[in-house]
Amino acid sequence: MTSPLDVTVRDERRGSATAPALELCGIVKSFGGARALNGVSLRIEAGEVHGVLGENGSGKSTLIKVLAGFHAPDSGSLLVDGRQIDLPMRIGGAHALGIEFVHQDLGLVPSLSVTENLRLSDLASEMSRWHVSWRSERRRAIKLFADYGLTLDPSAKVADIDHVERALLAIVRAVDALNRSLQHSGTGHRGLLVLDEPTVFLPREGVEKVFRLVREIVARGASVLFVSHDLDEVREVTDRVTVLRDGANVGTVVTADTSPREVVDLILGRELKVSGPKAGRGRGGPVKLGLRDVSGSRVRGFDLQVGAGETVGITGLVGSGFEELPYLLFGSRSDARGTMLIDGAQHDLSRITPRGAICAGLALVPADRLGDASVPNLPISDNVTLQLLDRFKRGGVLRRRRMLDQAQTFMHDFDVRPRDARQELWTLSGGNQQKVVLAKWLAASPKVLLLHEPTQGVDIGSREQIFEFVREATDNGMSVICASSDYDQLATICDRVLVLRKGAIVAELQGPVQKQDIVHECFKGAT
Repeated sequence: MTSPLDVTVRDERRGSATAPALELCGIVKSFGGARALNGVSLRIEAGEVHGVLGENGSGKSTLIKVLAGFHAPDSGSLLVDGRQIDLPMRIGGAHALGIEFVHQDLGLVPSLSVTENLRLSDLASEMSRWHVSWRSERRRAIKLFADYGLTLDPSAKVADIDHVERALLAIVRAVDALNRSLQHSGTGHRGLLVLDEPTVFLPREGVEKVFRLVREIVARGASVLFVSHDLDEVREVTDRVTVLRDGANVGTVVTADTSPREVVDLILGRELKVSGPKAGRGRGGPVKLGLRDVSGSRVRGFDLQVGAGETVGITGLVGSGFEELPYLLFGSRSDARGTMLIDGAQHDLSRITPRGAICAGLALVPADRLGDASVPNLPISDNVTLQLLDRFKRGGVLRRRRMLDQAQTFMHDFDVRPRDARQELWTLSGGNQQKVVLAKWLAASPKVLLLHEPTQGVDIGSREQIFEFVREATDNGMSVICASSDYDQLATICDRVLVLRKGAIVAELQGPVQKQDIVHECFKGAT
């Protein structure tokens, strides 16, 4: 008997009278000798939210890039609203077909206003790009936001609005462009919005706002393709889910009829060994890190002692201040105040620099791994050995062969794939990028590891591996501070968790920490 997870499950409630919004058939794409997509097919019905799940490296990003015209497939076909479309898709061709994209980086220009960013999607329209009435454009922006129940300030600089508002702006801009492209199409096609992990940097309450907007868009007739690593988000917002593994389809299932465990088994091709809550180590050992009266723009009067080998989680609602703590300690915030002690050595946070923090024994894995923690256009070998360059110098010259050999060893130890250290970092999947960043710091043997959202945008398998790497580091005496809004993650890796509200500690949870206790403390007194 065939397992229900080995077959494609069609949602019969939708019927077959209406042509699908989009259908990709047998898409094959290779890079050199490596096949990234191996006959992938995907059918998105009109008016549905269709999820795509898979580990990093499963082919999700490559598939989206084929659809956008960034990659030319080796073979395969595309139908949009029942019409055969020639592949490769030309750049801009998707827009003409009523397909719009919102990627993880959102594609906004921080130095421009909300209205100006909206206008960027419209430069090729019938309205002259050289004669713009910004007063009219601002009125139009206000009306557009109101149509979707939003209250964004059209005059605000994008740099000054929060991450949630940026995501909402990017989605509304894409929908507006979609509606304009279909205005004179003369077909019943209502368009397809492709959301490629736009929620990865958002707190939970921000994700809920995005989902409300997605449901409103679908209610108006459009279809949505939602690409994500987050199983809970996909289950919450999608009608059906297609799972990719190693560049191939392994199943399309009706979301409501499929358990989380079944979906995870599809993603991994095996049963996931899930880590339970960590039993707290306690603070009986020597103090590795001491913080006294630490303050920043939101954190105020923060005191903490972290023992050798202890992992302390820091969390709270968005704006509570937990997000800035790692950066205050690492010397990357000019407003940092307070005292930090590492193995008894005292450091003034108002004077410490990132270089000084590294010399003192700190390492930081920030939330933005490509923007803040690496050089994406350099090879993996350069990135993973960045903190160890002195080891590879001879007479002021870097010994590249030794760097490459060491990088290959790190890639094996941290299971970075594909194992070619000459490959540029940006070409790796999110989980493999994060493993490179983590390997870079752990290889330098820091005394204290600072983590900020260490598994955001990371697939399930890589997430568990990262947890294990952190555990191994603490077993060897390293101390860890993990600032995160992922309550499951905190419960899994932390000995204790501190909850912040308005920059101050309002609760301390001792291990084994339970997710529900963290949620309760975060939201208690928040309204």
